[in-house]
Formats: sequence, C-alpha cells, structure tokens
Amino acid sequence: PKEGLEFADYTFEEHFGRPIASYPPRAVLFDYIKGRVEKADVRKWIRFNTAVRHVTYDDASGKFSVTAHDLAGDKEYTEEYDYVVVASGHFSTPNVPSFEGFDTFNGRVLHAHDFRDALEFKDKDLLIVGTSYSAEDIGSQCWKYGCKSITVSHRTAPMGYKWPDNWKEVPLLTKVEKNTCTFKDGSTTDVDAIILCTGYLHHFPFMAEGLKLRTANRLASADLYKGVVWVDNPKLFYLGMQDQWYTFNMFDAQAWYARDIMMGKIEVPDRAARAQDVVDRVAAEDKIEDDYGCIEYQGAYTGELIAETDYPSFDIAGANEAFFQWKKHKKQDIMTFRNNGYKSVMTGTVAPVHHTPWKDALDDSLESYLGKG
Repeated sequence: PKEGLEFADYTFEEHFGRPIASYPPRAVLFDYIKGRVEKADVRKWIRFNTAVRHVTYDDASGKFSVTAHDLAGDKEYTEEYDYVVVASGHFSTPNVPSFEGFDTFNGRVLHAHDFRDALEFKDKDLLIVGTSYSAEDIGSQCWKYGCKSITVSHRTAPMGYKWPDNWKEVPLLTKVEKNTCTFKDGSTTDVDAIILCTGYLHHFPFMAEGLKLRTANRLASADLYKGVVWVDNPKLFYLGMQDQWYTFNMFDAQAWYARDIMMGKIEVPDRAARAQDVVDRVAAEDKIEDDYGCIEYQGAYTGELIAETDYPSFDIAGANEAFFQWKKHKKQDIMTFRNNGYKSVMTGTVAPVHHTPWKDALDDSLESYLGKG
C-alpha cells in the first residue's frame, strides 16, 4: 500500500489535495513522484540524455573518472568527480532462466520486465514461472482482464493464497513441447504464453571491476556499510540495492545519509569497522523467521538512517503496521485486498475506499483513478 512508501516530506495528500485510496496504479504513482521532483526543482541539476559508460577510481588522485555518452550529440567525454552515487536500481536486468523446449514453444515467452498490458492475454491460457510479487500481481491483472486460465510454477513452495477456480499452482517447469508444459511432478498443461517472474540481477557494467557491487537480492546487501557505503571505498555509494519492503522513504533516508557523508556531517569509520557492519547486518537478517520480521528489520534500518540525518522522522511502527495489515488482507482474499485502506503515518488520515472495487476497475489512468474521467 502507498502508506508504506510515502515520502516523509511530500505526502500523497499534499500532492493530490485530498486523501486517495491505498493502491494507486502506475500512472498515479508516477504523477506523485513527478510532483515531488517539481517541488524540489531538481531537474535543472540533471544532465539528461546522457549514459554513463565507465567509472574508474584513481588511488593517487583520490578521484573518480566518469566516461559518459551524450546521446543527443553522439559524443563521449570523461570528467573527474570526488564522489559517485549509483542510484540506478536493480530491476532493469532480468534474470532469464532457460527451459528445455522454449525454442519450439508456439506462443510468446517474456519476462515480467517486458509485461505491459494484461489485455494481450485475454482468453488465453497462461503459465507464470516464479512466485515473486510480480507473479501474483501480473497473474491477478491477467485474471482481472479475462485470461482463460493461470498456472503458476514454483521452484520451492507455492504462494498458497485462495486463488480463483481458473488458477492453479504446480511444481517447477521441466520442459516444453510445442504448447504442452511438463512439470516436476509429471503433470502437464497446455498454454498460450509463458511469463517469467524470475527476478532481476544486480548488474552494473559501467562500473570498474573493483567498484562493482555483486550481491544477492536480500535485506543486508553485500559490501555496503550501512547498506549504502562501498566497504572498500567510502567515496562510493549505492542506493536502493536491498530487497525491499520499504521503498521511497528508505531510498530518501539512504540519500540523506550519503549526502551528509559527502558534506562532512557524518564520519565514516575505518574499513575493518565497515566490513564488520556488513557481517553483523547479514547475521541479523539470517535470524529473521518470517516476513513480519523482515518488515520490522527494514523499518528499523530506515529509522537508523533517519536518526543520523535530518530526514523528517515518521512513525516506523505505524508504517510497519500498514505492511502487516496488507499481508493479512492478502491472506484473507488475494483478489480483494486492494479494496482496503490504511492510515498514513505522515498525516494521520485513513485512506478512503476507492470508488470502484479493484476487480471492476478496468481503467488504470490517472483521471479514472481520481474520479475525473
């Protein structure tokens, strides 16, 4: 729900001028983010249409060399910087497994990264490989817009929700023969399309080898002190590299923390202490028993960074509670949980019920969502 990701210094209520429901679609979230950018007036500081091609660090000078490509002018150039912040996220390079027979499949195979419109799969039998949030969300969207059936293939365990009658969960896919898919338990089903909801890779080809983050998708990222600072070089920062419950406000707290280091407001400890911090965070994560513990872990982490900066403080326990309620509502009914509303810890306002139940809301435009259509 939006109550778990609201900016502490720019609320949904401020942006839209009134409370809105808890599960805004992409167009509404984009409008909210854009409003925050416009209020801060930061676009003037950004060099657009420019791709970073390579980043290196020189120990002698203590500077980074950044080679960039001006796409409009088709020109490459190199500049020196005191600090580098990698904030490109880790949801752009798909993890694409291969299964026997994909090359003979008669339908479309795509990764969740390339999913755009559920209407493409109306009246079709669909196989989803994976049990990520993308799997449940894309499957739900396709169900809502009229696909014929959904089969979800899992590697370790099924998601286990109370799915509609035309939705089933099966073990891992083993092979495909034309339109027939065979699974680990020997069962088969015929499908028209296959969507791979198999996650993403942390992939930074523009970073020199000694600066390149390599980590699993987990709450305690490898090699990042406080989840932000590169252990081997405290002038390099990576933002938003964790597996995520919190998002926008956690990214903000990380950005504030990196900013304050660059401004000399926060002193970074020596390498040994930085490395030990990573070890301690990994050990603490490894002791977590369930998703509720994960939420509390990341909430505490976000609060830790806020306490060391001047990012506006907010009720972390209250934000955690919104996540807890979201989890419970999904367990009660995976197809109606989006009809619930939650309390904003920033404003104290409880989100209103949306004007249309989720399964009947077929127009995800900003105008329709806000009731202006």
